[in-house]
Amino acid sequence: MTYTLSSKLSQRRRALRPSLFTATARGTFSGPGISCQCAVGRSGILLAEQKREGDGASPLGSWPMRRVFYRPDRVGRPDTILPCIALKQHDGWCDQPGHILYNRPVSLPFSGHHEVLWRDDSIYDIIVELGHNDNPVRHGLGSAVFLHVARPDYPATEGCIALSMPDLRQVLQQCDEQSELKICF
Repeated sequence: MTYTLSSKLSQRRRALRPSLFTATARGTFSGPGISCQCAVGRSGILLAEQKREGDGASPLGSWPMRRVFYRPDRVGRPDTILPCIALKQHDGWCDQPGHILYNRPVSLPFSGHHEVLWRDDSIYDIIVELGHNDNPVRHGLGSAVFLHVARPDYPATEGCIALSMPDLRQVLQQCDEQSELKICF
């Protein structure tokens, strides 16, 4: 009985205090129960209003963690409260400014410029969609800003934040419906 009460109190506290994770320009990542290395954009971190499509910068600000995409042929469904979607080979993400589906998931083949989510490498085996430039979408101010799996040695990304697979899984276990990733200097 004590375990159940303790568990319920813990859940209520988490509901009152959303999980906030922080990624810095120095390549550090922290949050509830975790402190680790991360990769950031090759152009560093820019104010969100200065970010442009293809600039390689990670956008400064706090971004909701919307949902998780994962490769079911390589990894199991992540242990998280966030909505999870199993990727399919035809999944992509529109990154063509001016297109009606800009900064939205798309099905391939797709005539507009896009990013392929079903990749040969492992960096998109788990993807967390961040709520950057999505409500409302402003064309050209950046798309496909994700939290995803880092390459070995943590090289810079195209604007995303990247963690090792074990660290990313640990973050997802700590998430709640209100979780945000704060990208800062």
